[in-house]
Amino acid sequence: MRDLSHIHNIIVKVGSSSLTGENGIISDEKMLSIVSQIAAVRRKEIHVVLVSSGAQAAGMGVLGLDRKPADMSKKQALAAIGQAKLMQHYENLFRIFNLKCAQILLNHDDFDNRKRQMNLENALGALIDYDVIPIINENDSLAVEEIKVGDNDTLASMIVPAAGGDLLVLMSDIDGLYNDNPNENPDAKLIPYVGDIAEVESFAKDSSSSVGTGGMITKINAAKMVNAYGCDMAIINAGTPNALVRLMDGEEIGTIFDGHREKDLSAKKHWILYRSTIRGQIVVDEGAYLSVRDKRSSLLPKGVTGVNGDFLSGAVVEIVNSEGNSCGKGIVNYSSDEIRLIMGRGTDEIEEVLHYKDYDEVIHANNLVVIS
Repeated sequence: MRDLSHIHNIIVKVGSSSLTGENGIISDEKMLSIVSQIAAVRRKEIHVVLVSSGAQAAGMGVLGLDRKPADMSKKQALAAIGQAKLMQHYENLFRIFNLKCAQILLNHDDFDNRKRQMNLENALGALIDYDVIPIINENDSLAVEEIKVGDNDTLASMIVPAAGGDLLVLMSDIDGLYNDNPNENPDAKLIPYVGDIAEVESFAKDSSSSVGTGGMITKINAAKMVNAYGCDMAIINAGTPNALVRLMDGEEIGTIFDGHREKDLSAKKHWILYRSTIRGQIVVDEGAYLSVRDKRSSLLPKGVTGVNGDFLSGAVVEIVNSEGNSCGKGIVNYSSDEIRLIMGRGTDEIEEVLHYKDYDEVIHANNLVVIS
């Protein structure tokens, strides 16, 4: 038996294929199974945030379509039509168990802006205080390639810090992580426990279904993100009877990725690395590159040789050498135009060039995350 006694807040992600029948239309029976399990977990005094796919599938059902369109605008329209239907289903089913639910729609910009991130955290906290189940989905009706999170595995992992998650549960149509593709290799073995993601990355083989998006690669990346925050992650098969309840009872089903309950990154540095958008690049000489990479030193203007892109002070940028190799990401103290003026100069020259000097560093070590 697994010991999950430390788990008090969980994020449950449910994929489209776990909510729909073979015709791609939302299945009331499957939804009832998910909701009843969440209700059972909630009775154990465990708070639940639900990340649910299915808006486009629900829209397909409303319009009687048998396949998802390829056109982006039609996908957005399906999501707009289906999101209301999906929430109506959830509201009716949660009412059976005397539970209330609420809808939150997000885009990547909501994570990129730290103020909006705090607003999300406050909203989730208030909903949990009211004993309401937050149901989160990407705002697909407005999503375009520039702002689209891309899949709900990623979205769910980005919510972990805001929800104070101890465990992220990905409910999908697979039993867990295998050492090979079980659809192609009958001898593939399920891996019940992962203590070091680096040891299993090679096992991830991407896949997708006609209903949902994402595969094992997105799940491995999600595990990296949440484990770095000290949060565990589990992959279980939504088709396994009572899978979520059995998981929370300690039964060894699915795969657990151990977060070791120790954060490798602070909340700020986790945001920089995983939840912010890179606005540009700062090119540095070899000395500065090694100093940042090996010593985690602040980046001074003296080591900067170039700037790619246009950005303002406070933007997150990537630090690269002349060959384009990245050594880190960080929050800049100066805009791209200002950095172009002071690059290659000593800190004592900043005020002379810019006519002000708030910082000695282009990026302070406290606002920098080193990429191995």
